[in-house]
Amino acid sequence: MATTKATKPARPTYRCSECGWTASKWVGRCGECQAWGTVDVAGSDRAAGRTAAAAVSRPAVPIGEVRSEDARAVTSGIAELDRVLGGGVVPGAVLLMAGEPGVGKSTLLLEAAACWARAGRRTLYVSGEESAAQVRLRAERTGAITDELFLAAETDLGALLTHVEQVRPSLLIVDSVQTIGSADVDGVPGGVTQVREVAAAVIGRAKADHIATLLVGHVTKDGSVAGPRVLEHLVDVVLQFEGDRTSRLRLLRAVKNRFGPVDEIGCFDLTGTGIVEVPDPTGLFVSRHEQPVAGTCVTVTMEGRRPLLAEVQSLTVPATAGGNPRRTSSGLDGSRVAMILAVLTKHCGLQVQQSDVYTASVGGARLSEPSVDLATAIALASAVRDKPCPSDLVAIGEVGLAGEVRPVHELAPRLREAARIGFKRAIVPAGSDLTGLDGVITVAAVGDVATAIRAALA
Repeated sequence: MATTKATKPARPTYRCSECGWTASKWVGRCGECQAWGTVDVAGSDRAAGRTAAAAVSRPAVPIGEVRSEDARAVTSGIAELDRVLGGGVVPGAVLLMAGEPGVGKSTLLLEAAACWARAGRRTLYVSGEESAAQVRLRAERTGAITDELFLAAETDLGALLTHVEQVRPSLLIVDSVQTIGSADVDGVPGGVTQVREVAAAVIGRAKADHIATLLVGHVTKDGSVAGPRVLEHLVDVVLQFEGDRTSRLRLLRAVKNRFGPVDEIGCFDLTGTGIVEVPDPTGLFVSRHEQPVAGTCVTVTMEGRRPLLAEVQSLTVPATAGGNPRRTSSGLDGSRVAMILAVLTKHCGLQVQQSDVYTASVGGARLSEPSVDLATAIALASAVRDKPCPSDLVAIGEVGLAGEVRPVHELAPRLREAARIGFKRAIVPAGSDLTGLDGVITVAAVGDVATAIRAALA
């Protein structure tokens, strides 16, 4: 009697959730994008064309007959949050907010939930990281106790969906998506498979019932959103909540927004009694001196569409005998500061080779825009020559390696903001469009950094 050879079971395929790279065995790190923990079982691929037609939830209609009123933004009660979102929260939209631990994500969302509930709209806050009593204590401290705000502490996806059915909220907040798990899916909460399943279930319920949903997401050590990249593709809005631990200022910016711009920022002040909006944060980044001080210069940077005045400070001291000169920067790009020092040495004759150079921004502001170059160059020249820059002067421009000063975008709103704060003079790149600025502020247009330094320190 002939024996038949047993058929070997099909070997599983492993796929990276970030870039789609496949492998025949599991590995901890993707061989294509080098991401850790993103390779998971993909299963055997189905043959193409086997999906049968199914019933539709609602028939397709001409686009002109679709009700646009269902996607009108509703104010959240927090003006700075509405600014970032492009006018408010859209019913049925799913927002993902990410930020480092302790930056204030939960505090901001609890305040948003309270403002939403005070308007008579039912809100459900699901906490997977804190107990209900802990959230209640924070709500008492921030004044977020209101009747229409419902609170639940759950880590199971099924229980979360049951709460949604029972409460029937118009706003759902899940803090955080990495702490929620499903018993029907393998893996631990926070894993790639679990996060994908939880996000898909919550997003499906939000779209079906027109529930505005806010998801809190963890971040990796490099600041990006933790979990599979598909999570960012599924949601409608991705928000980044940023802030220095040594500063109370917090910035909220949109990385992705299907309903509005991504170049707006919201400013908040994290206090002991909660989080407060800062509609005019300019004064936080500029220090006022009774007398002009050498080594300082004010510039105007753009955070999204909002012009912000910021002060650059510098200090030069003789280097320790026999040691290498130090170059230390705080709030500024160290490589750009080094480039500006080289330009000043080559084209302006400033001797800093044997000096320790320290540069910093005021108030913990992070100044990475090239338009800060000119103010940095003037501050460094002022420190080296020990000659103060006028207190009513701002400098805006990008410095090139040939010593030229290049134009920057949005110069008009920058100068109007400087004039509103009380600055009288400005040094800007030659060739800039100054239409409509007559009488607003006195402008000196320069073509190179040496001319700018002479104009500032004359």
